[in-house]
This record gives sequence, C-alpha cells and structure tokens, in this order.
Amino acid sequence: MNILVTGGAGYIGSHVVKQLGQAGHNIIVLDNLIKGFRNAVLYGELIVGNTGDKKLVEQILYGDKIDAVIHFAAFTVVPESVNDPLMYYANNTCNTRSLLKCCAKAGVKYFIFSSTATIYGNAITSGKLSEDRTVSPINPYGTSKLMSEWMLRDYCAVNDMNYVTLRYFNVAGADPDGEIGQSTPGATLLIKVACEVATGKRDKLKLFGTDYPTPDGTGIRDYIHVSDLAKAHVDALDYLKNGGESLLCNCGYGKGYSVRDVIKALNSLVDKPIEVEEQPRREGDPAYLVADPKIIKKKIGWKPEYDNLKTIVKTSLEWEKNPKY
Repeated sequence: MNILVTGGAGYIGSHVVKQLGQAGHNIIVLDNLIKGFRNAVLYGELIVGNTGDKKLVEQILYGDKIDAVIHFAAFTVVPESVNDPLMYYANNTCNTRSLLKCCAKAGVKYFIFSSTATIYGNAITSGKLSEDRTVSPINPYGTSKLMSEWMLRDYCAVNDMNYVTLRYFNVAGADPDGEIGQSTPGATLLIKVACEVATGKRDKLKLFGTDYPTPDGTGIRDYIHVSDLAKAHVDALDYLKNGGESLLCNCGYGKGYSVRDVIKALNSLVDKPIEVEEQPRREGDPAYLVADPKIIKKKIGWKPEYDNLKTIVKTSLEWEKNPKY
C-alpha cells in the first residue's frame, strides 16, 4: 500500500513508520522537522514541508498514488495551547481541513487520525472512559483535535473514504530495539522528563498538582507504550483495507497510574532517587484519564505487548542513556 505519513519524523510517527516499513508498505513522510528528526525516519522517503501546503500535498497524493494517509502532524503541548490557542487552531485544525480537502480531490481511500483523550476533559474521576462518553475538552489542544475529528467524520459520511480515529491516552517509552525514541527539546511528557532527570539532563522533576481528587493527590493517567500505539495504527490500516467501516477508538491499556506511581517505578531502576519539586496544578490538566479499550481490541484485534509501567519507563530510560539523535 502507498501511504503518506504526516509528522512521520516525530516521536509517535517515526515508530509507526518503522512498523509500516517492516510490514512492506511504500511510505512517504511529510514533516517540517520543527519537532521531528531526519534520523528518526528509518523507512520510506522524507519530504520536508508543511501539511498546510496544498500544492505540495496534492503533488504527493497524485504523484505517489497514495492509498492511505496517517495524520500525526500537530502541536501537542497543553500549556502551550492555553497560552497561544490560535496557533493550535491554525496548525492542528485548519491544516487538517486543508489535508482532507486534498485527500478528497485525490480520491484517498483510507485515513487514520491521531487524536487525544484530552478531549474528554474532566469527564470522570474513577473508572474508564468509553468512546460514547460526552466530550468536553478543557484546553485548546483538545478542542483543536475534537474539531478535526468532527470534520473527518462529516466528510467521510458523504464520501467513499473510510477512517479510524485513535484517541491516544498518555504515550511513553521508546523503541525496544533502541533505534528511535523521543528527543524533542523541552519535552513535557512526564516519563520523558523524569528520565531526563535520572540521566542528569535536568536538575529535578516538577510535580504539577498534589491536590487532585485522586488517592495520592496527583494526576492519574493511562500510560501506553509507543510501540503498542504504533501497532494500533498498523492494525487499523489492515482493518480498513479488509473492508472495515469507519471507527472511533480509544487507545490505552485501561490501567491508571499516578504521577507518584511513575516516580516510584523510575526510582526502582536507578541508583539514586530523582529530585522532585512539588508545584501547583497546571491550567488545562485534567485529574484523571483512563481508557476503556474494548472497541479497539474487539473491532481491530489490537493486542498490546508492552502493557507494564516498569517496561515503559525502562525503555524510555534506556533511550535517554543512549539516544541516536
């Protein structure tokens, strides 16, 4: 299959590109390299450019006879979205609309969209979130993704393109082979930052919020290993190719861990406990996000391999010790 991967030089996208390449697909990666890395693209052809560049996107779609688009390209930092919401709506929402219009003209058959559990907002404080839960994002990042979900749904309802939207929970870890990982400067993801502290790249971990309505007062998240998330995309593509109807899926393990749980897991892997500084809550951070993954397992047949917090933390730590880029 001929596949365009937008944002394929980034953290999640590069892991998906690796698995697509191993599966024998023909891949074009479109990435502006603002957050991505050339060395992270292990398969296919890298084209440096922007998803919002209609002329370039149409050239790729027509010239390479693209069958499927996997769309990652987006800004993803919640506090940044609160401070500069219009930048997020321009890059995430408007560029997705532009991409969809190009796909419509080129007759793309399949579309896989990278969405987020952030759209659920503060929906629950215990249990698991199902896809039919009312969505109510509390930050512009979540809203920008939700608007893109709606556009994709409405376009595909009246056209021949089918889609899978994957609502990610908290992605972490690195390629178990050590070939790719997360090297984004100024990263904000908890496990990434904690491992940077453990390897001396940061002085301390700032723990944002100790007064949430959770057992230990810190935020609870469903952490999913990036390689399992990548496999979900490959499985979703196979599902569509085999005649699957358009689908919306949560992508998580259905297990919640607090910030203190993550710190404990990391400290069990290092000689000296990391330094932690407690801070007030960050604006836009929900207290609790845990997936109900029944649909993706039943409909797509996704079977995770790295469903273990310590494994996730360990692969992230190993990458920080020996990054390739």
